[in-house]
Amino acid sequence: MKRIAAVLVAAAMAMSFAPSAFAAEGTALTEIRTGVHAGFDRVEFEFTGARPGVAEYRTTELERCGSGKPMWAPGDEFLVVTMQPANAHDHTGPREFETPGLSQVRGVANTCDFEAHLEFAIGYAGTGRAYTVSVQDNPTRVVVDIHNS
Repeated sequence: MKRIAAVLVAAAMAMSFAPSAFAAEGTALTEIRTGVHAGFDRVEFEFTGARPGVAEYRTTELERCGSGKPMWAPGDEFLVVTMQPANAHDHTGPREFETPGLSQVRGVANTCDFEAHLEFAIGYAGTGRAYTVSVQDNPTRVVVDIHNS
């Protein structure tokens, strides 16, 4: 009887985690765009599905999630943008690229795409550069503006 109860509790716990996993599958990266504007460079991540939660931090050294291995990308400093729950499993475009046409942003690099944790580093010239991050709808987008001054 105790075994049956343990199995039922385990099954109930597993089912309680399933909705978040399915939600992550619905929030998928479809496109990355960059552009230069008066006073700032823009990097835009477009998604299908619901808005992901977004957090960001600055760093001067990058590493791959999971392995912790260092990685290189162009830039003196990086704004790392984390989006959860989200994934880029089916994204067919480049995940790491340089941005020679932009004034401040030097490159974009995918540092993590694991268990609904999606992370990109945006490398730019100089350090301590001002930035803004916003989430837009129709379509769902995470918009990062790196200011020129």
